[in-house]
Amino acid sequence: MGVPKRRSSKMRMRIRKAANRWRAPKLAECPQCGAKFQSHRACPSCGYHRGRQVLTIESAAE
Repeated sequence: MGVPKRRSSKMRMRIRKAANRWRAPKLAECPQCGAKFQSHRACPSCGYHRGRQVLTIESAAE
């Protein structure tokens, strides 16, 4: 059975736990409409991805 030979230090434990902290998602700016969106996804406001229209977005006013 895997049992630690020595007690883990407080610093080593804190370093290990720090890897699980929450980080804000990185947002890119859409070249078509200028809205912020997550990269590698289609823009939710205009429906463009890499210069092509991939989603049909209907405005809420209609």
